[in-house]
Amino acid sequence: MIHRLYRALTIVGGPLIALYLGRRMARGKEDAERFRERLGLARDPRPPGALVWLHGASVGESLSLLPLMERLAARPGLSLLVTTGTVTSARLMAERLPAGAMHQYVPVDRPGYVARFLDHWRPDLALWAESDFWPNLLEGTRERAIPMVLLQGRVSARSFARWRRVPGFIRRMLSGFRLCLAQTEGDACRLRILGASDVRCLGNLKMAVPPLPCDEAERARLATVLAGRPVWLAASTHPGEEAIAGRVHRIVAERHPGLLTLIVPRHPARGAAIAAELAAAGLSVRRRSLGEGPDAATGVYVGDTLGELGLFYRLAPIVFMGKTFTVEGGQNPVEPARLGAAVLFGPHMTNFPDMAPDMRAAGAAEEVADESALAAALGDLLADPDALAARRAKALAWAESGMGALDAVADALSPFLADAEARHARA
Repeated sequence: MIHRLYRALTIVGGPLIALYLGRRMARGKEDAERFRERLGLARDPRPPGALVWLHGASVGESLSLLPLMERLAARPGLSLLVTTGTVTSARLMAERLPAGAMHQYVPVDRPGYVARFLDHWRPDLALWAESDFWPNLLEGTRERAIPMVLLQGRVSARSFARWRRVPGFIRRMLSGFRLCLAQTEGDACRLRILGASDVRCLGNLKMAVPPLPCDEAERARLATVLAGRPVWLAASTHPGEEAIAGRVHRIVAERHPGLLTLIVPRHPARGAAIAAELAAAGLSVRRRSLGEGPDAATGVYVGDTLGELGLFYRLAPIVFMGKTFTVEGGQNPVEPARLGAAVLFGPHMTNFPDMAPDMRAAGAAEEVADESALAAALGDLLADPDALAARRAKALAWAESGMGALDAVADALSPFLADAEARHARA
C-alpha cells in the first residue's frame, strides 16, 4: 500500500520534483552539465559483455567500494558502472575510479527516469552500498530480475525505529537483495528483523580502503615548512567545530609555542566563512584555496580544497575527527589510522557504533567529551613523544587488522559474478 502510494506521488509530483531539483542546481548541489543523467539519460553507451553496477550515495559510501572496484576491474571482460548522487562524489570518482570504470549520476527516483536508466545500462549485477534505499529504483531492478547484493549494509538505531513503523514497506525493498552483507553484527541483526534474507557479516570494507592519495612532492615541501612545529589536524569539521578548534589552539599554544592547527572542513566552500570567524577571534589564519601557505606567524591553516585530505593526514601526527561535537554521526576514523595518526574524536560517533569502541579498546583512538578534554588530550600527546609514537603504532596496527574483509566479500560475490559472465559467454 505505502509502496503504491509512493510510486503514485513520484509520478504526479513531477512539477514539484523539478522545482526542488532546480533549487538544488541553483545552490550548486546538482551538476548542470550532466543533469540529464539525473533524468535517467546516459552520456555513454553500454559496453558489451557483463556489466556490474555499483551504487553509493555519496563520498563515504563510494570510497568504501573502491578496493572492491579495483578487484572487479581486474576481471577480463567485466565492465563497471558506478553511480552516486552528489557533485562532490562525482568529482572524487573521476579521480579515483579504476581504469575502464564509468561514473553516472543516479537517476532521480521517478519510475520514468528509473526505466530509462535500467533500459539503457541493463546491468547483470547490482551492488548497493549501505542504506541508500530508493523504492522505485529497487523495484525496477527487481522487476528486471537483476540480482542485487547489499554491501556495507547499515541500519542505525534511529533508522531501525523508523523502519519498524512501516514493516511492509521496508520488507518489500529488502526482499530484492539476494544477499545482504552487513557492516557489523548489530546491523546484521537489525536487517534480519526488518525482513532481509541471507544476511552475513564478513567485515567492514572501510577497513580495506587503501590510504588516501596525496601529492608526494607537495607533502615533502610542506613537511619542510612545518619542520620543528607541533601540528595537529581537525578533519572533516562541521559548523561550530572550527570555533572549538580555534579555542583549543589558544589553550594548547600556551603550553606548546609555535603550535599549528590544520582545519579541513567537510565542505570546502565554507573556507572563507571559517577563516573570517577565526580571524575575528584574533587568530592568524591562512587559506589553501587562495594559494596561501602557512608561514611562521600562521596559527591556523584552513585546507579548504577538495581531495587533499590525504595530504593533511600525512602532515599531522594527531587527528581529531569532525562531526563528533556539534553534530552527530562522526567521520571515518580508518583513514587517519591507516596513515599512522593518533586519532581523537568526540562523543557523537553514532555512524560507527562498533568501530569507535573497538578502536578505543585497541588503544588506537581516544574519545574526548568536550573541548576542554580535547585540549588536555592534545597537549598531553604533544608533550610525550613516546606516548604519541605508541598511539600512532596502535592506530596503524588496528587499521591493518581489517584488511581481510575485502577477500571475504569478494568470495561471497564470486557466484554472482560467475553467473553474469557465463550468461554473456553463452550469448
